[in-house]
Amino acid sequence: MFMKRYGELSKQRLDRAILTFFQHFRKSYVGDQAVHSSKQLYARLSELLGLSDHLLLLNVIVSKIATNLKCYTESEEVIDHTLSLFLELASGYMTGKLLLKLDAIKFIVANHTREHFPFLEEYRSSRSRTTFYYTIGWLIFMEDSPVKFKSSMEPLLHVFLRLETTPDSMFRTDAVKYALIGLMRDLRGIAMATNSRRTYGLVFDWLYPAHMPLLLKGISHWTDTPEVTTPLLKFMAEFVLNKAQRLTFDSSSPNGILLFREVSKLIVAYGTRILSLPNVADIYGYKYKGIWVCLTILSRALAGNYVNFGVFELYGDRALSDALDIALKMTLSIPLADILAFRKLTRAYFAFVEVLCSSHIVFVLNLDTNTFMHIVGSLESGLKVSALSLHNTWKGLHYASQCASAVDNLAAYYFNNITIGEAPTSPAAINLARHIADCPNLFPEILKTLFEIVLFEDCGNQWSLSRPMLSLTIISEQIFSDLKAQILASQVKVAAMERIRARHFS
Repeated sequence: MFMKRYGELSKQRLDRAILTFFQHFRKSYVGDQAVHSSKQLYARLSELLGLSDHLLLLNVIVSKIATNLKCYTESEEVIDHTLSLFLELASGYMTGKLLLKLDAIKFIVANHTREHFPFLEEYRSSRSRTTFYYTIGWLIFMEDSPVKFKSSMEPLLHVFLRLETTPDSMFRTDAVKYALIGLMRDLRGIAMATNSRRTYGLVFDWLYPAHMPLLLKGISHWTDTPEVTTPLLKFMAEFVLNKAQRLTFDSSSPNGILLFREVSKLIVAYGTRILSLPNVADIYGYKYKGIWVCLTILSRALAGNYVNFGVFELYGDRALSDALDIALKMTLSIPLADILAFRKLTRAYFAFVEVLCSSHIVFVLNLDTNTFMHIVGSLESGLKVSALSLHNTWKGLHYASQCASAVDNLAAYYFNNITIGEAPTSPAAINLARHIADCPNLFPEILKTLFEIVLFEDCGNQWSLSRPMLSLTIISEQIFSDLKAQILASQVKVAAMERIRARHFS
């Protein structure tokens, strides 16, 4: 009877009100900045409730958090609200340290299983798992103890071992599906909590090489099921992100190269399979979402500054070239109109192209002319579309800056290797010269677009756009002179039309 109450709306509203009170109370009297300003309050709380300090009060709050996580299995709102409060407490320096002293926290960190927290078993709450394990990760890494880390990861290790020993013939069952989804969301939360070289190293050594094959197996068997592939790919996107320089390996360590090889295997496995599948009505959820996450993975790995990519070509390893090839095929499989229509896909695509033009421009220049023109043309389209949204959102500024950076790198390469050189000698420079010869209006059209944005739009990122404008201008002074004359002539026509209209209506 008592447990049934947690399914009632009135009980849920009451508990959410309590959580809201705890959140505001924490900000004023428990947070890192409130320690010295709450003495009078705790003196009164000690008289009324016996709560004489922060630790005793935190114990009350944590007990409520633990009760909610144990008793609520179907109310996503209460679970998410509870986890939000839990994360706020764990991520505070002082409150996080205090939490580690509580027996309830020690129990949660050691026993984060569905037997103790039934909401972990509910698929509808699977998104909440990432926040739950992000918080647990904060608490684990607050203690500088590899032994504590390994013991805390035991529940996840058991899931890994169970899935790794599942034969291929049984790997397409619902039990495996939901276990894999949950595991990937859990791992993503743990990875999000690593914000230093030390903590990232603990997770990396725990995962690689023992458990990485499971990710490849999961992608290979479940490519046609976005419910599985999306959390798996998003975990990898988090795992390769070099935030706070956490992916810093010793100079003699091959770990950066080894990690990229795993990235390559995963992207190639997903890309080759997803491209062979027919389109469905919800093409974004079925294909595009996985593709943009793959592009994000590759962009982060390419720009992470922890891999010496020259090693792959030097030793004949196709990990880099295979990853770039399949990523390009995935982008070319999507109409440009669709790329520009879906915000997250747009962001991932232009970030990928920017990284290519910045760090792997030879790959772009060695493409056939039609593909090269498509990519560069998409940059011009990105500039135009972003110009329309500049006054509405910062995202337009971001896209424009990415496109401008890519164009700047292409134009600078042309200037350095063709304009000021006697004759292009490298294969990449020869290819670029051929591309431009086949489409001589390519650079002038982009320069015209940039000038129109800067001169006639409410442009908030002129500095970003000015860089490619300079690069394109110095490629050929004649191009700039012709464009200047064209713009001036158009303005003369506009002024004349305005005078005629004024006389006509006066």
